[in-house]
Amino acid sequence: MVRAKITALGCYTPPRILTNQDLEKMVSTNDRWILERTGIRERHIADPEIATSDMATEAARCALALAGVDPSEVSAIIVCTVTPDMLFPSTACLVQNNLGVRGAWGFDLVAACSGFVYGLTTAAHLVSAGTHRKVLVIGSDTMSRIIDYTDRSTCILFGDAAGAMLVEGVDQRDDGAGFIDFVGEIDGSGGEYLKMPAGGSRRPASQATVEAREHYVHQEGQQVFKYAVRKMYEASAELLGRNGFTADDVALLIPHQANRRIITATAERLGLKDDRVVINIDRFGNTTSATIPLATRDAIQQGRLRRGDLVLFAAVGAGYTVGTSLWRWAY
Repeated sequence: MVRAKITALGCYTPPRILTNQDLEKMVSTNDRWILERTGIRERHIADPEIATSDMATEAARCALALAGVDPSEVSAIIVCTVTPDMLFPSTACLVQNNLGVRGAWGFDLVAACSGFVYGLTTAAHLVSAGTHRKVLVIGSDTMSRIIDYTDRSTCILFGDAAGAMLVEGVDQRDDGAGFIDFVGEIDGSGGEYLKMPAGGSRRPASQATVEAREHYVHQEGQQVFKYAVRKMYEASAELLGRNGFTADDVALLIPHQANRRIITATAERLGLKDDRVVINIDRFGNTTSATIPLATRDAIQQGRLRRGDLVLFAAVGAGYTVGTSLWRWAY
């Protein structure tokens, strides 16, 4: 048997920062209002010439360098994104070419804010099956390209970033570290509450869709908030329970960073204290598929995540998509 382990992590954030004070000059809002409702102080924004594949490539290079792995050793590339460079070719193809990987296959995975958890789960199964040795999972989103900066309900939330993890197969007889289990769910009844209405086959781009600003994110915040709190808790509790764990066993909850209040409400329902929950939304905002690798990096740098720790990843995204993933940290 082969066990899947996360063996390296790399992240990229564009250098330009958009603060709440900057947004005050762009839309009717203020720093206190944003901070109280979301927990966000600033977010990183990519320059016009930077696309999703560029950020993904930088994050992937960082992860490979940390692991000491040559790109030729990668057997699959999974890019989790809702902001691809273009509809086709896939962003995974662009990243493969940028990295100089040869002989690998890959694909884009679209699950919005749950994307990275879905990607990790997919990689873990590819590796555990014994068919792949090294899989790159990349979450990369340039959300600033699909945000309406005249809509204060959405423009305050999102930023740009990328994160990558290398998932490798190792002999399961070693120390028990690695992938344990996951819970995933989709619920299309919530599709109307968080979406980009136009640009697909139902409403292709036209002068009318552009004038109606339908190529931007549209969200009904209260509906999304309520669903996210309930499902992040339920999926996390189910995952822990069926594997014989309780919240007391969890060293860290690393949740999707959509809203500070969602995170704290979920943690409270699970019975987790603040020191066992990673929150970095104040510095990055919601970077969609990149939030979990960014938060994991911060936890490592702060000395909060160590080898052998039980770590729980949890996310809810547009669709709705729900994902939780349980790992014994490997490095």
